[in-house]
Amino acid sequence: MKVGKISETILKRSIFKQIRTKRGEVLLGAGVGEDCAALKLEPGEVFVISTDPITGTVKDVGTLAVQVTVNDLASSGAEPVGVMLTVLLPEEITEEDIKEMMCQVEEACAGANIQVMGGHTEVTKAVNQPVISVAGVGKAREGRLISTAGAKAGQDILVTKWIGIEGTSIIAKEKEKELRTRFSADFVDTAKGFDQYLSVLPEAGIAVDFGVSAMHDVTEGGIYGALWELAEASGVGLEIDLKAVPIRQETVEVCEYFGLNPYYLISSGCMLMASDRGHDLARELQKAGISAAVIGKAVEGKARRILNGEEESFLERPKTDELYKIYK
Repeated sequence: MKVGKISETILKRSIFKQIRTKRGEVLLGAGVGEDCAALKLEPGEVFVISTDPITGTVKDVGTLAVQVTVNDLASSGAEPVGVMLTVLLPEEITEEDIKEMMCQVEEACAGANIQVMGGHTEVTKAVNQPVISVAGVGKAREGRLISTAGAKAGQDILVTKWIGIEGTSIIAKEKEKELRTRFSADFVDTAKGFDQYLSVLPEAGIAVDFGVSAMHDVTEGGIYGALWELAEASGVGLEIDLKAVPIRQETVEVCEYFGLNPYYLISSGCMLMASDRGHDLARELQKAGISAAVIGKAVEGKARRILNGEEESFLERPKTDELYKIYK
């Protein structure tokens, strides 16, 4: 395609036509020549805003772009309402590629009941693969906001589902042919299917109703990065039992094959929480069919200890995500 803004014909045919999910709060949404969106909230509600780009994968980029932003909003206790998209495309992109990407976006929006409110799409020499940057807008009742900085000494630290599931799914799709030479077809298909677990909306809702103090979606940098960020934001130390951290065998084996550390692997779909009565919260989540485990405690001071049986180490500052190593 030619460098520059997407033509009005393609915009209408392959982008706007795919946007079907609507929200009552959106007064002004996506349209030709519209550079802004407008929303109206009820009294006692506040805006919650998030932004994130997707740069680490090409496959399912539309799905992941929306899902990551929805999860960020959910981790603050907000109900997602809509997204604004900035889509940067390489010259070799085809209209069919654009349509498929927007179909992924709409499917993810429909699943979360949110609206694409607007954005910008262009072809540029600045990228060699599609890049989507998403600004998400949500709403929360006043007094019900949850932050990463809410953990208090003495509280339990929990995670939902399993670490590394997003990274495992991405790797299984990006490196499917290679993995099939080492693992069974069922194994690879199971790993690819981990993308079904990427939403944290259900557990966020349960946790907010329970009275959770802090939540943090485990994204780039993996569980170790998320633990550091939660501790740093909250001004607490940590004592984490490494053996209690839930991880799927598929993640273990895929990481071993590529020489990756799963504790630094992107993990959307896994929510980190701090709460009083953590075991009670875990049981509430499990009743809803959501796997959850208490993996340690927040403690006084600054020490962030990782306990692995008789061995002890200390959490380090977040590192570059392990996912990027598969592209070298």
